[in-house]
Amino acid sequence: MSAAPEHAPKMADVSLRDRIAPHMPVLLVPLIAIAGFLAIQNPSSWLTLTVSGLAMGMMIFIMASGLTLVFGLMDVINFGHGAFVSVGAFVGISVLLLLGHMTEAPSLLLNLTALLVAVLGAMIATGIMGWAFEKVIVEPVYGHHLKQILVTMGGLIVVEQLIVVLWGPEEIYILRPEALKGAITFAGAAIEKYRLVAVGVGLAVFLAMRWVLRRTKIGLIVRAGVENGEMVQALGYRLRLVFVGVFIAGSALAGLGGVMWGLYQEVVTAHMGNQAMILIFIVVIIGGLGSVEGCFIGALLVGLLQNYIAFIEPKAALISNIALMVTILMWRPMGMIPVVKAK
Repeated sequence: MSAAPEHAPKMADVSLRDRIAPHMPVLLVPLIAIAGFLAIQNPSSWLTLTVSGLAMGMMIFIMASGLTLVFGLMDVINFGHGAFVSVGAFVGISVLLLLGHMTEAPSLLLNLTALLVAVLGAMIATGIMGWAFEKVIVEPVYGHHLKQILVTMGGLIVVEQLIVVLWGPEEIYILRPEALKGAITFAGAAIEKYRLVAVGVGLAVFLAMRWVLRRTKIGLIVRAGVENGEMVQALGYRLRLVFVGVFIAGSALAGLGGVMWGLYQEVVTAHMGNQAMILIFIVVIIGGLGSVEGCFIGALLVGLLQNYIAFIEPKAALISNIALMVTILMWRPMGMIPVVKAK
């Protein structure tokens, strides 16, 4: 009887640790922001960098979210994902150039309408492209990771060359819609209008994906397919169609991200998707394969850290994301919020 009080604190400690552990990845975002504030020591500069980091993270999340589902559900290593980013950017920018009379008008409604049309055009184009890419390139190599890497990388190269053929080898510079140019001043900080739009779009995509995956029947099938695909098929669901649908949705999201990323940089190139793949893979890996929440948190960490480090020590910004990935994987080798498949 006397031994019980001695063990009670330990049991309480373990219980408290177990309750806190699942929330640790979420707490990393405010911790990074606080560390950035302490390092920068200038509230206005910190606020500007924080909004920039959040905007960058949201755009990376949009591009990476489809890939993490493809990884988690289909077990496909798609190195060609960057092709959808590039195609989406070129299609979207081309639409914006055609709608120049709307983007140059001093009307927020007309500007947002033009942007919406460009985004829809890019998502439709990359969604159709994703269906063809999965059918022709990915389907024959299911279950063979080495072949997947080789053929999807080859598909990326082919798409990049097709972009050069269709749009030319030169960079295309684009101005943002008139109402999204410039910045607003808040608490002494200059915050670009477009970055605020990017934060809003990224948050909307995250909430929509979370709602679909958690509140709808198709979301239930997708999550069940990630954890135990054989059981889902045994229940009579056509998981193959789910695979194709997820691939198309992921490709369309990459197209959306491509338009946002192109306007963020105000220039598009045939290789921009390939260049963005470095950040996309880092986010997918540290977030945990198949985890939308992990991908979202990882993207915010990457965006914030890169902006803070680039301000404090520009040379260190080149390795900041790799250092972040190494640190996260040493802490949680399967990523922050991994989705573990049943065996």
